[in-house]
Amino acid sequence: METLVLSQSYEPMARISWQRAIMLLWQGKVEVVEEYEDRLVRSVTLEIRMPSVIRFLCLTRRGPRGIKFSRDNVYLRDNRRCQYCGRQVSRSEATYDHILPRAQGGRTTWENIVIACVPCNQKKGCRTPQQAHMALRSVPEKPRKLPDSVQLTFLYEKGMPVSWRRFLRDVAYWHTELEE
Repeated sequence: METLVLSQSYEPMARISWQRAIMLLWQGKVEVVEEYEDRLVRSVTLEIRMPSVIRFLCLTRRGPRGIKFSRDNVYLRDNRRCQYCGRQVSRSEATYDHILPRAQGGRTTWENIVIACVPCNQKKGCRTPQQAHMALRSVPEKPRKLPDSVQLTFLYEKGMPVSWRRFLRDVAYWHTELEE
């Protein structure tokens, strides 16, 4: 069983194990917002309901972190465009191309990965852009900052505890695109 973690302002932050939630509760860092009605945690002298949703009591600060190297962040860095033809590519159509192919010793790094549409990726194949007579639109590098974007990590899905619904539904309500 998992526990939903909320920030001090009731925004979803993470999903953690119930054991970690109990540890945070004992440390006095969180309060229990919702409990599982049918799940109990027992010790020799104590019995409590398993926490379903907890909330940090104090403002949580995260130290400065570098930008995570992920497909999503490469997609954002490349402005959602194929780096060979310049066409805007949806996430589902985007492929991740090694400029110097792995077969030729290329590594999976910020500087060697770009977004490519399927036709360009197939045309390039297992060659370098020079070998395929293709030009890159920009030189890939590790970004200092990514374009502002809303990334919904938490949406209520079938199978999640019902007690999570109101917290996750509110996030979706405020952050999903409205239809005209």
